[in-house]
Amino acid sequence: MVVGDFAEELETVVVGSGPGGYVAAIRAAQLGQNVTIIEKDNIGGVCLNVGCIPSKALINASHQYQSALDSQILGIHSKETTINFEETQDWKDNQVVSTLTNGIEMLLKKNKVNIIKGEAYFIDGQTLRVVYDDESGQTYNFKNAIIATGSRPIELKDFKFDKRVIDSTGALNLKEIPKKLTVIGGGYIGMELAGVYANFGTEVTILEGTKQILPGFEKDMAKLVEDNFKSKNVTIVTEAMAKSVKQTEKQATVTYEVNGKEETVDSDYVLVSVGRKPNTDDLGLELAGIKTTEKGLIEVDEQGRSNKKHIFAIGDVVPGAALAHKASYEAKVAAEAANGSKGAAVDYLSMPAVCFTDPELATVGYTKKEAKDLGYNVKDSKFPLSGNGRALSLNKTEGFVRLVTEKDSGALLGAQVAGVSASDIIAELGLAIENGLTAEDITLTVHSHPSMGESVMDAAELALGMPIHI
Repeated sequence: MVVGDFAEELETVVVGSGPGGYVAAIRAAQLGQNVTIIEKDNIGGVCLNVGCIPSKALINASHQYQSALDSQILGIHSKETTINFEETQDWKDNQVVSTLTNGIEMLLKKNKVNIIKGEAYFIDGQTLRVVYDDESGQTYNFKNAIIATGSRPIELKDFKFDKRVIDSTGALNLKEIPKKLTVIGGGYIGMELAGVYANFGTEVTILEGTKQILPGFEKDMAKLVEDNFKSKNVTIVTEAMAKSVKQTEKQATVTYEVNGKEETVDSDYVLVSVGRKPNTDDLGLELAGIKTTEKGLIEVDEQGRSNKKHIFAIGDVVPGAALAHKASYEAKVAAEAANGSKGAAVDYLSMPAVCFTDPELATVGYTKKEAKDLGYNVKDSKFPLSGNGRALSLNKTEGFVRLVTEKDSGALLGAQVAGVSASDIIAELGLAIENGLTAEDITLTVHSHPSMGESVMDAAELALGMPIHI
């Protein structure tokens, strides 16, 4: 403790206000705890300020632009389509991001959560200190703590972030649409942003180290995105290793190796998107005696509890996928556990993963291979969206709904959706898995017509061997 600094007493303190932190704070407050949330940057964390929300805003804007350019098949002809990117960015920042972050701050206050703006670090297992912007500080004792400090982009040794080498935050906040963009890394963040600028007309080159882009999704799903990229003249180089970059005032040249040969590509900007690392290195975890992995992730049990029973961790600072909705889910479990619940525990089987590419990709539960490896007798049923009336009317027929079921019982084990509204369709399938429903249960649920949701019913009928629309 700092000499001359009298520690203030807190009951439950949440460090970080992203989709894990603010949800944990609100739920803990709803359960009757006296809660304080500490945030060094903007309320809402990475997700709301420089991640999920602004990226989806730009994705939507790029789709609107593409539709204005290419709707002649619908009989819509426009003489000229232009974009003022400054206005687009202003809409993203001041009407989308600000609305949500201000709303979150209002919800915290409504739930009587005390907000402290500053940077927190642990002094020991019961005490932390907060340093404010003016470099003054205050020490606090706490009863419970929930760590929700999120993550940041990984910076490669030979690709230091600079004017022309940017991370995802930089890509979201460009002042102009680049003529050329090189993306290093074919994961979901890089591919979403590559899609944004490809839709805006940027000449995009993607360098991916593995055999396919979006290696976290099945091959036939990634292939749909790859084909869409190629239709927009995006160059995809797989099994490519980025080696170095040379920058000038207006350009960056990347040298990469593929098939044993060195190649180069010039662009206005280089987006490095090769993963994220947890924000745990400046928290003083070692002073609090909290165990971490070699990658800096905090080891927790099924309630989010660290080796210090009164200190919890959620979201990107713990093992598992770096997903905003995973953080929010873990937040509720941790808040309940901190309140004394013995039954609250995480179960990730029905945790969806979504990529907002063209087309959208979503998956939940087991893939066919995963289910087989676990010993299930598996059937997979794949219904093409070309057989769905709503998809036809939207002129968005690429993609499918695939159900992975247990052959004898028909129990739903997993599902994958590729196509328009995949991010919404997957919710029904997650609900079905969570509640142990079968393909027959899905077919007995009346789906509105015409709707994208009908494709789930059609896939379930296919699983039962009685398809109507295929």
